Amino acid sequence: MWRYAVKRLLVTIPMLLIASFVMFMMVSLSGDPMSRFRDTDPPPPEASIKAMEHDFGLDQPVLLRYFKWLLGLFTGNFGQSMYNVDISHELGARLIITLRLVVLAVVIAAILAIIVGIVSALKQYGKLDMTLSAIIFIAMALPVFWIAILLKQAAVEFNKTVGHTALYTIGDGTSSGVTGFGLFGYILLPIVVLVVNIFASWSRYVRASMIEVLQSDYMRLARAKGLSKAQAVIRHGLRNALLPFVTVVAMDFASLISGAVVTETVFQWRGMGDLLLTAVHNLDVNVIMAWLLLFAALTILLNLLADLLYGLLDPRIRLSA
Repeated sequence: MWRYAVKRLLVTIPMLLIASFVMFMMVSLSGDPMSRFRDTDPPPPEASIKAMEHDFGLDQPVLLRYFKWLLGLFTGNFGQSMYNVDISHELGARLIITLRLVVLAVVIAAILAIIVGIVSALKQYGKLDMTLSAIIFIAMALPVFWIAILLKQAAVEFNKTVGHTALYTIGDGTSSGVTGFGLFGYILLPIVVLVVNIFASWSRYVRASMIEVLQSDYMRLARAKGLSKAQAVIRHGLRNALLPFVTVVAMDFASLISGAVVTETVFQWRGMGDLLLTAVHNLDVNVIMAWLLLFAALTILLNLLADLLYGLLDPRIRLSA
């Protein structure tokens, strides 16, 4: 398995290079970073604009700019921000805030999806399955921003009822110096929004996979050998049912981040979502590129992790070079 992991890691290098090239070209051609300065009233002298373009290398061919930016990555230099942002520091600080939200949401959503999916499969087409399916379909149809706005309004009413601020609707708490359990009031609502956004679809994958497993021959053999239905499901069925679920979780990382961007915007968290939106608004090319490259790398590594988990969940799978 180690040889397989190393081989896959080496494969990620050309994948990241191709991804970085495509992203750099798309971002570079998406607009003129100097447009905000040119549109001011009164506009600065054209000589000043030219000087700024020279300082940021915008007067050079786009391929040359890409190779210079790529070489800088090997020394941890993500390039120069147009608004004097320390890109490395901002990425680290903002990533911690976002991961605190995303990791908890993934763990909670995965646990709920597994439980709901298994229960629905065991009670297939029963009243409980139909009720859970209706709730899940409603949750899948709700837009992320709409759930967030409803929860914010509900939190305001709840705070009025209890007479103090128990649930915070703005901020992540770090800027206020809140630590430990005190962060619960800040993180609860965003967590609920993300969990509702992702667990619903995940539970359907678990349900479909578990139904297929329950109808397999080895499950019938396990029951014939004297195992109860619960024992057969836990010992033999669950591992096989989770194989496609692991892939789905890894592949949904990109959509999860997009949901986190919306959630952070509604609740005014200064995480990766706020960093990206600010950079896009300012056409800060190097900040946008650093953001995209980071999450491209995370997505590729998560898919590698999913492949490695296959070997742990199903001993029949042998990962080799």
